[in-house]
Amino acid sequence: MDFKKNCLLHGEQVVDLLVDNCQSGDGEVEGLTDEYTELEVLSMVNVGLKSLAKLPSLPKLRKLEVSDNIIAGGLDTLAEKCPNLTYLNLSGNKIKELKTLKVLQNLKNLRSLDLYSCEVSTLEDYRESVFELLPQLTYLDGFDQEDNEVPDSEADGDEDEDEAGPVGDDDDDDDEDEEDEDGSDGDEDEVGLSYLMKEGIQDEDDDGDYVEEEEEEEDGDVDAAAAFQGEKRKREAEDEGDDDDDE
Repeated sequence: MDFKKNCLLHGEQVVDLLVDNCQSGDGEVEGLTDEYTELEVLSMVNVGLKSLAKLPSLPKLRKLEVSDNIIAGGLDTLAEKCPNLTYLNLSGNKIKELKTLKVLQNLKNLRSLDLYSCEVSTLEDYRESVFELLPQLTYLDGFDQEDNEVPDSEADGDEDEDEAGPVGDDDDDDDEDEEDEDGSDGDEDEVGLSYLMKEGIQDEDDDGDYVEEEEEEEDGDVDAAAAFQGEKRKREAEDEGDDDDDE
């Protein structure tokens, strides 16, 4: 499918439009009109673009991917047509000189610019020169001036960051869950140990009661035997007395 048909097929109320590898007939932007007012992300990678002169007005566009084309200049139209652009990927194009990029100064919201594999990126002091030329930039070719890599959240867009939520929340929740589980295990161990100790103490008490009962029973037997012997001696003594009286 060619570039123009693909654009028309997607309709005019789309927010993200990807027409990569759909070849442009004359090296110009085709099929896009001013009616694509809701478009925020546009990707036209490897479509044979030579110019962006026919790019329509896209007031909400914030991300433009036009890498691997044959664009050599004509970037001045971007500030007029896409004033809210924050990310621009021109990697793999025919941009050779820094002066070609000067018109991007008018993109006041531009924060990230990619120029990989462009001849301009081979110039001496290339990075320092681009940051000086475009002071509104935060990232060039994926890194800031201190060589810190662009965070994934910024590379993917603000909406992705909102959906994902603040970094570390899930980890914190997991840690809290683990702590709760550990705490529960600890409580169970403490309950189990105290229960066993209590059972042991109860068993010892029961054993003590049993010993005491045995001792009481033994004492009772001894007393009964002694009483029986005493009674027996008394009867014998009485019998002897009776015999003496008879004589």
